[in-house]
Amino acid sequence: MTTDISSSPLGVEIGALTGGSADLAQYAGQVVLIVNVASRCGLTPQYAGLEKLHEQYSGRGFTVLGVPCNQFLGQEPGNAEEIAEFCSATYGVTFPMTEKVEVNGENRHPLYARLVDFPDAEGHTGDIRWNFEKFLLGRDGSVVARFSPQTEPDADEIVSAVEARLSA
Repeated sequence: MTTDISSSPLGVEIGALTGGSADLAQYAGQVVLIVNVASRCGLTPQYAGLEKLHEQYSGRGFTVLGVPCNQFLGQEPGNAEEIAEFCSATYGVTFPMTEKVEVNGENRHPLYARLVDFPDAEGHTGDIRWNFEKFLLGRDGSVVARFSPQTEPDADEIVSAVEARLSA
């Protein structure tokens, strides 16, 4: 069975951090947690939890997708090589990362244009509030959950949502 992702977040084009295409279509049929990330933020230690989540569930068709963004107080100022080196050396990140993009405003990347209308548990829609806001996609590529930046990757609501989608 083929999943039609043309209208889902996985149907947009975005570059990989290391160059070339991130080829989001390769994640069709998987459960994906998309997170806007930054290297110099008070929430940056969430990289460790994101990597743990990725490692724990990647064998079951799950991936974390990191999306660097420098829109929040310039907390992701590095170039692609600096971001990759920081993530690898500091947190052992192995999950895929996209190119650095804007998640809000006039130059919002089309990926985020397809994410921001989904409400979180408090009903928030629209602009990304801060680094490490999270969106969970189901196997069909649709957004199924949104989590605030302060919600840790190992929080019950994220883990249970991931497990539910992997079991579906």
